[in-house]
Amino acid sequence: MNHRLHRWSWMQTLVLVFFSSVLMAAQTPQDIEINDEPGVRDIEYPEWFSETFLDLREDLEEAKAAGKTGIIIYFGQKDCAYCEALIKVNFGREKDIVDYTRKNFYVIAINIWGSREVTDMDGETLTETEYSEKEKTHLTPTLLFYTEPDARPFVLRGYYPPYKFRAALEYVVDGYFKKETLRDYMARADPPGKFDVADMVEESFFESPPYALDRSHFPAEQPLVVFFEQHDCHACDILHSDPIRDPVVQRMLGNFDAVQLDMWSDTPVVLPDGNKSTAKEWAEKLGIFYAPTLVFFDEGGKEVMRVASVVKLYRLRGILEYVLKKGYLTSPTYQRWREEQQNSTPAE
Repeated sequence: MNHRLHRWSWMQTLVLVFFSSVLMAAQTPQDIEINDEPGVRDIEYPEWFSETFLDLREDLEEAKAAGKTGIIIYFGQKDCAYCEALIKVNFGREKDIVDYTRKNFYVIAINIWGSREVTDMDGETLTETEYSEKEKTHLTPTLLFYTEPDARPFVLRGYYPPYKFRAALEYVVDGYFKKETLRDYMARADPPGKFDVADMVEESFFESPPYALDRSHFPAEQPLVVFFEQHDCHACDILHSDPIRDPVVQRMLGNFDAVQLDMWSDTPVVLPDGNKSTAKEWAEKLGIFYAPTLVFFDEGGKEVMRVASVVKLYRLRGILEYVLKKGYLTSPTYQRWREEQQNSTPAE
């Protein structure tokens, strides 16, 4: 009898361990393998994407008449590793995301290099490329959410893992955008970090406090990059353990004034425009909702662009080069500058 009880207690323990591990796995952000090295990629839009005449006001009216929350405008391009992840993971294997998106939105695809005519929410007729540049599509994929012609709850620029993407969809569908910022909503939706180390990862190129970033009176000698991070941040740990370890990235970051801030802290900061604030207040003012977010400023303190999504080696290298070479002075978007750089490189 004692042997049976002992054997049963072990069986109960094994069952509890198994279900606990399943639950923990479900609550932990999945690592999405993205290799963003340039190459040919097979990306096909899902059959449930909407085929329209690209009159976006009419598309939104039709979506609302069909009982949808609104429309999502997807900006993408061929051979984009991050677009591939969105299409094959979030809009592919994640059935609950697919079902939820289809139930609540029409999704309309825009090719950032396309020539089809688009009539945007302002009534302006543009090519797909012109429309992409008007919307400052620095990164692909970019998703614009519309619930009304003059109501765009937010924009997602870049790739977000499924658990973040689900939260973004629910933020719009459940109407939370009407009563709180995406930043506050995402903070509640963000599960705990996977790594045991709670502290933020420090780098040798990060400047030490006090953080006097004022560039309003005299231009700085170098551009500025601010790393907005947080404790218990799995995505932050991945950034520091992967692309930032690259020797080329390390050398490029040496040409920036680099600062790391806890986006929820009361750390005092003198902003690039000379005003005094805290890291938390500044992050809120900038609308930072994703950690890590990298915000780039020129020598005069003007924001150039930001990366607020998953970023791997080749995209990070390209953005650092774009800022250091001041590509923003000659090209309307990072994507346009990158394309021009590739076309100007002599064939081997």
